[in-house]
Amino acid sequence: MGRRQNDAETTRCAPLILFLLGLISLSIVYTFLSTILAQRGGPRLNLGGVEPADAVSVDEEDGGCCRGIENLELWGAAVKWGSDHKFNSSEECCRACKAMCGGNDGPCLCDTWVFCGNRESCGSKYGECWLKKQKDSMVPDRQEAGETVSWTSGLVFGKGVGIIGLETEYGTLHIKLLPDCAPLSVSYILEVSALRHCAGCQFYRAEGRGEFWDSEGNHVKNAPLGPPFALIQGTLEAQGTKFKKIPMEACPTIRRGTVAWVGSGPEFFISLANHPEWKKAYTAFGSVLPEDMGIAEKIAQLPTKEDVWNNINVSVLEKPVPLILRRADLKTNLE
Repeated sequence: MGRRQNDAETTRCAPLILFLLGLISLSIVYTFLSTILAQRGGPRLNLGGVEPADAVSVDEEDGGCCRGIENLELWGAAVKWGSDHKFNSSEECCRACKAMCGGNDGPCLCDTWVFCGNRESCGSKYGECWLKKQKDSMVPDRQEAGETVSWTSGLVFGKGVGIIGLETEYGTLHIKLLPDCAPLSVSYILEVSALRHCAGCQFYRAEGRGEFWDSEGNHVKNAPLGPPFALIQGTLEAQGTKFKKIPMEACPTIRRGTVAWVGSGPEFFISLANHPEWKKAYTAFGSVLPEDMGIAEKIAQLPTKEDVWNNINVSVLEKPVPLILRRADLKTNLE
């Protein structure tokens, strides 16, 4: 069902040197925290307050994420022609598209940006920023696979668009995807949502907030940070579909409702609480709409049995909850 991890770390003992004792203490804490969400045999996680070396920082006060996929050219009707519209970076091109998607009234005028940022391969097209509008942003028109291109492309989902539903017997969890933060992750999710089935997709771990977090997900002062860890965990790997590990992408802070990968996927979790102590250790690719968090809470209260993953006590569902992943655009009445 899920991957299980054997993540023992070696430490060096130097009791006579205070400096090394400090390092050993930090190593122990790091090892403990790094196994909170992982199963034996799964990917190593980073939860000790140390940001992974390949993680991309996100300045949430400066417009948030703005990332795309390299060597991808998305087509579509142009709303601004790159031959007359140039920037120095893909981030600037992305923000130009976002600027045409502000406010709460009406659809985005731009939902796709395409930038040529390799001076050598782009030649005279270097710096071109094409802003486009798709017929269906959940199924963007793209360059045929197999041909390497110099372009970098990204999507922008406006109000009520870019929402998928995780259908369970307890209700549907509607999730707003974040293509500007995790474009590779969202690309995979869109592929799965286009399948006729998601056999094997399920929730298998459930841990409530207990008395450690309040109903809004805020940590109670002086309370432990877990276990339980206030989350439900599962897998989004459909049987018969080969999963390719997803590299670390931009990692906003985990908050109540955040949907993120465990390591490189396909295991994922929905957080029931705010976890600033996890820093930016996980790729967040979506967020559950607030009105659906009651469904996640309901799953977290289902009967469980205790298990131990890498010396960490976890609560595993007695009966896993199957789920179906479908697209579910909600274009009106969303706040």
